[in-house]
Amino acid sequence: MPRRMTLPSRRTGALACLLISLVALTGCKNTRENDAGREGLPAEIGHIEYNVFITRELNLKDVEDRGYYQGPEAPPGFALYGVFLQACNPHSGPGPHWTTASNFQIEDTQGGVFRPLPPPNNIWAYKAQPLRSQACIPQKGSLTASGPTNGALLIFKLPLSSLENRPLDLRITAPPDASGQRDSKLIELDI
Repeated sequence: MPRRMTLPSRRTGALACLLISLVALTGCKNTRENDAGREGLPAEIGHIEYNVFITRELNLKDVEDRGYYQGPEAPPGFALYGVFLQACNPHSGPGPHWTTASNFQIEDTQGGVFRPLPPPNNIWAYKAQPLRSQACIPQKGSLTASGPTNGALLIFKLPLSSLENRPLDLRITAPPDASGQRDSKLIELDI
């Protein structure tokens, strides 16, 4: 003969169902993801506005990609990724020149950290420098700024296993300010 549930058991069961539903509706949040900016949206870091236009794998057998990088191909188990970005001093007037970041790294969700390769010796390479007001890297009107990627290039050699640990975030760390503090932000890459 089936047993009848008593009133306290019904309440406990209803409460358990409510809690399970609440967890299912809210989902699990990745705090890293919530803190990261998005590729394609500008983020101000240390008085400079950075915008990652595109991140994509570089194929050195492709004519266009050979123009970006003439170094060795990625070894087995790795891939070369180009991060094309713009850095601008958005401030107007005769104000200070702000230096762009030279500290970049890609971080995966498992704690992997990857630094860019040394910049190639070509017009596409991103190179940190002071920017006067309204100036950008790449310079507005330049071939780099008006090319298919619209940005200066950082190249990363990423292990293929890191692509399973997405989202991958680009951490940009600004040079220290007058008090020695460094501004740092994440931008989620669209890989």
